[in-house]
Amino acid sequence: MTPTSPLPPVPVTDVFGGPAPTLRHPGLAAWVEEMTALTQPDAVVWCEGSSAEYHRLCDQLVDQGTFIRLSRPNSFLARSTPDDVARVEGRTFVCPEREEDAGPSNNWREPAAMRAELDDRFRGAMTGRTLYVVPFAMGPIGSPLTQIGVEITDSPYVVVSMHLMARVGREALDSLGTDGEFVRAMHSVGRPLIAPDGSCRPDVPWPSHPDKYIVHFPQDREIWSFGSGYGGNALLGKKCFALRIASAMGRDEGWLAEHMLLLRMTTPDGHDLHLAGAFPSACGKTNLAMIRPTLPGWTIRTLGDDIVWMRPGGPGTDGRLRAINPEAGFFGVAPGTGPDSNPVAVEMIARDTIFTNVALTDDGDVWWEGLTDQPPAHLIDWRGQEWTPDCDRPAAHPNSRFTVSVQRCPTLDSAWDDPAGVPVDIVLFGGRRATTVPLVAEAPTWERAVFAGATMASERTAAAEGTLGQVRRDPFAMLPFSGYHLADHWTHWLALGARLGPRRPRVFQVNWFRRGAAGRFLWPGFGENSRVLAWIADRVLDRAEAVETPVGLVPAPGALDITGLDLPPGTLDRLLDVDLEAWQQEVAAVREFFAGLGDRVPPELTRELDALERRLAAR
Repeated sequence: MTPTSPLPPVPVTDVFGGPAPTLRHPGLAAWVEEMTALTQPDAVVWCEGSSAEYHRLCDQLVDQGTFIRLSRPNSFLARSTPDDVARVEGRTFVCPEREEDAGPSNNWREPAAMRAELDDRFRGAMTGRTLYVVPFAMGPIGSPLTQIGVEITDSPYVVVSMHLMARVGREALDSLGTDGEFVRAMHSVGRPLIAPDGSCRPDVPWPSHPDKYIVHFPQDREIWSFGSGYGGNALLGKKCFALRIASAMGRDEGWLAEHMLLLRMTTPDGHDLHLAGAFPSACGKTNLAMIRPTLPGWTIRTLGDDIVWMRPGGPGTDGRLRAINPEAGFFGVAPGTGPDSNPVAVEMIARDTIFTNVALTDDGDVWWEGLTDQPPAHLIDWRGQEWTPDCDRPAAHPNSRFTVSVQRCPTLDSAWDDPAGVPVDIVLFGGRRATTVPLVAEAPTWERAVFAGATMASERTAAAEGTLGQVRRDPFAMLPFSGYHLADHWTHWLALGARLGPRRPRVFQVNWFRRGAAGRFLWPGFGENSRVLAWIADRVLDRAEAVETPVGLVPAPGALDITGLDLPPGTLDRLLDVDLEAWQQEVAAVREFFAGLGDRVPPELTRELDALERRLAAR
């Protein structure tokens, strides 16, 4: 993209006013120069990723009214505009050359037409602002599993958030050498401070634009984001790069980029097992990643809470899947996070955290629904308005967030930054289902495992647009995040499993959210979920019994340790029950879902659906 007429050069500095870094990568230098000419900022700043840089930008954000300094150490509160609080799925595009390669789950535009539209939006979009160049690594520097990106942004809020969420700065830049490949990530809030006629307008605490674009060009490894300052739309290393672009890279290169947590659990007798788990947003993924087990002798350590990259081991390894968490921070949902649900997270965010759209207490701290049993008598809500418990609106936005470095996590595993990654023993699929899906079930074959992932469904959450509580099909928890056709993603999983053979991980499905007739949860959840993980671990170690059902292997009587739980009689039976009528309805819903994906659905999964129907009919 180029401007329509020559424009004067823009000053280039680092954040301290010194010279820009010496670039050995001509392609990166040319791209930054091109984007600078297009957007016309007042200055260009190359970010080095230092602590001094972070604190200087936080001070700047306080001065301009974007940040409120909190009473908890080195922590800040930001408030977005009400129209910029979540991912904008309706304005998110995946633009391969052919529409059929994007698939029906993605919005598609012809790439050349979309580029022309973006060219119009970005021309002059940064006038009066500073353009920040943010080199970042997704994964440990030097790891064969790591990829490099460069985000250009005019938002200092994005820069400080990227400091927490990725490995930002000179090491990432240097790792590119003279010709290394990198993902181009272009972002603007879309609110220039100088109009085309030369007139100026004042800045606002949360600049944004009513028209938003989150656009991915998988074939070019390129992202363009316009109009939003919200994390999922603006922190382009996260969902945009680490899932949509990386999933396409993984398809092309033989690896997986998945919407998963990653943890290590150690049995009382010293066996280490690593688990990657796919859960849609706000379905307890972060809680599980940081779980404190209630069972004596068990240890569970956190490796990541949201995204996992997995690649079959190379020469000199055992050939199993090796996994990393490509991120360096947590971007967690605040509401529902409390001492009972996730005590680790509460401890983690006691300092050094950026909060967005939570409520402000009278003593300068933060609060949200679920943090305490009783709300404070008075708050300033996420919109900046007076709030008391009598108000008929939440004090914190349902999708309010905390952003914090992984190194603040009390349960962080020492291998989180290991360039070799960790071997994956277990893959877990989960979701929020009030009925139908048992507490836990093991897939006896790889084809049934992929079928379980492909047919996941969950109640809709505040992290996405739509009606809360509505159940939607969310295969592999990747519906909003796959950078290519969903059914091709399943084909890729099937092929990778065939490649791994006996070294592939064991696969289980869980559902903590089944409810009884009175509408109450049947399972206590939270730390007690470790009991289910213990049964899963013992299955992998071949020392736990299971019984077969039409939907998989569930714990045999007495195999799941419920000692000390105050479960009413028959509760565990209901948690593991397979309701034939409900599952017949599920089969019909899956057939309809598969039909909507056309002829790309792998025949292996169609056969699995037919086999499930036969097993149900035989009961």
